[in-house]
Amino acid sequence: MNFPRASGVILHPSSIPGPFGIGELGKEAFDFIDLLDRTAQGLWQLMPLGPTGYGDSPYACLSAFAGNPLLISLEKLKEQGLLSPNDLKNKPEFSFDRVDFGSVIPWKMEILYKAYRNFRSDAQNSQKSAFDQFCMDQAFWLEDFSLFMALKQVHQSAWKDWHPELIRRDPRALYKAASEHADLASAYKFYQYLFQIQWHDVRSYANQKGIRIIGDIPIFVAYDSAEVWAQQNLFHLDETGKPTIVAGVPPDYFSKTGQLWGNPLYRWDVMKDCGFKWWIERFRKNLALFDIIRLDHFRGFEAYWEVPAHHKTAMNGKWVKAPGAELFHTIKGAIGDVAIIAEDLGVITPEVEALRDAFSFPGMKILQFAFGSGSDNPYLPHNYIPNCVVYTGTHDNDTCIGWYRNSSTPGEQDHIRRYTGTNGSEINWDMIRLAFSSVAHSAIVPMQDILGLDGSARMNFPGKPSGNWIWRFEYSQMTNSIETRLRDLTRLFGRAKKQS
Repeated sequence: MNFPRASGVILHPSSIPGPFGIGELGKEAFDFIDLLDRTAQGLWQLMPLGPTGYGDSPYACLSAFAGNPLLISLEKLKEQGLLSPNDLKNKPEFSFDRVDFGSVIPWKMEILYKAYRNFRSDAQNSQKSAFDQFCMDQAFWLEDFSLFMALKQVHQSAWKDWHPELIRRDPRALYKAASEHADLASAYKFYQYLFQIQWHDVRSYANQKGIRIIGDIPIFVAYDSAEVWAQQNLFHLDETGKPTIVAGVPPDYFSKTGQLWGNPLYRWDVMKDCGFKWWIERFRKNLALFDIIRLDHFRGFEAYWEVPAHHKTAMNGKWVKAPGAELFHTIKGAIGDVAIIAEDLGVITPEVEALRDAFSFPGMKILQFAFGSGSDNPYLPHNYIPNCVVYTGTHDNDTCIGWYRNSSTPGEQDHIRRYTGTNGSEINWDMIRLAFSSVAHSAIVPMQDILGLDGSARMNFPGKPSGNWIWRFEYSQMTNSIETRLRDLTRLFGRAKKQS
């Protein structure tokens, strides 16, 4: 797949400015696209767009197919007549630089339900036929998802704690639940309809400006998700619906006991027998949202770390082969060529590299990993090949300034100063220049690094159970001088999109 020389920005929509406590797919999202356009950027990377569950992580979504209703623009609903101005007046005092999920979720879901009731009560609403068509087109995942969400709201618990008949999906119990909670399930379908319309408008606007959107597909799905509940035969679960083996990574330099993620593992044999239909549909759904797919934990498609579910750490797991090549060949046969970026970070084996290179997937280079060792460090720009994507850091890293001041060693600091020929006083711009000047076909920078923010603006602390995914910016932080500097560097190193 062709990747023209380009640059872009990592910013999740939840971080976009706006008055309702969380970024939305309304005017402010279009303003951000205009900002990318003015600075000649051709890429916008974001995290998974699914509805978040416990911990608010977009990498632990309640569905692999649904969109996050918290991102729906309330102002757009007001313009459509689904909400009145009074509906939006009595809102909590939301922060503008942080997402307080504890106050945003109950308030916004109540407002969205009001929009749904207004939609249902308006017999003349012109969107009714479009909504019905959407429900039919997306029925393969939407029916299970909407009932799943309705039951979660009613029971206020994970599906593992529901009545045994619902856990094992007894047909009579499902029919009864669907009848009793039909209105609530319909509301969740409506939120997905609104999300699809608004995201389609955002993506179309970006594409019109020559900006391609990169979205993530996490390799694993959350246990408490509609897909695991609805298709238990695809996962290693026991007769009560509990996982028997789970995902993680083995002990390494960073963790003596490894990382126990807890995601249920796929029954790849069953998926293969089904022609990998679930994965094909997952890719199709994501390609309706994004132009480029970033596959998170790519090494797990070659082999994954399997841990017995009852273990407390990941120490005593084992590597198990995955059908990566067969899966990607099947997807290509069903869909065609897909623009994929392989998240190939960590300890990568020759087998993983061979899988990546067999399909010409570009890998990732992180500049924060480049310094403090020898000149053969693969993350140093002079060792890159063109078919890769360079980042100053990702959502899992500290900001450049936070890393340099608080996390890097004196040896790393000395190395980067000598490598860039600077004194480190503008380390974020030094690293942006390194990324943009490299031979990597794509260079992507977190918004925090462009704004020159310290570690307090970090998006995620891996292993930290709370307080993640909350950062937001304000447009006042993006000064004319920063815009000019970003645009000039982009043009200087031949990364300006064609339309600029």
